[in-house]
Order: sequence, then C-alpha cells, then structure tokens
Amino acid sequence: MPQIVFFAVVGALAYAGYKKFVGEAEKVTARIKRQEQEARSGSQGTLIRDPKTGVYTVAKD
Repeated sequence: MPQIVFFAVVGALAYAGYKKFVGEAEKVTARIKRQEQEARSGSQGTLIRDPKTGVYTVAKD
C-alpha cells in the first residue's frame, strides 16, 4: 500500500511539473514571436491598451 501512495504522489508531482513547464514554454514562445514581429516592423516595443483607463503602455515581459 505505501508503494501505491508513493507512486501516486510522484505521478502527481510529475504531472504538475509538466504543466508548469508547458505553460512557461508557451510564454517564452509568445515573447519570442512578439520580439520577431517588433524586429520586422522596426518598432521599439508592443503597446497594450488598458481597458479601464484607455491608456497605452509598453508591454512588460
């Protein structure tokens, strides 16, 4: 019985780690795509509009 609990905990940790890794990889991929787009267009940054105030600010990584 302790072996089943041990492997269940290890499996849950592996799954959580995998999901975190995939989420971080998606963030990095999106940042790289944005940087490539900025390089192609010659811009200095990507502007993001705040829906509440309507003010544009530079996107932060």
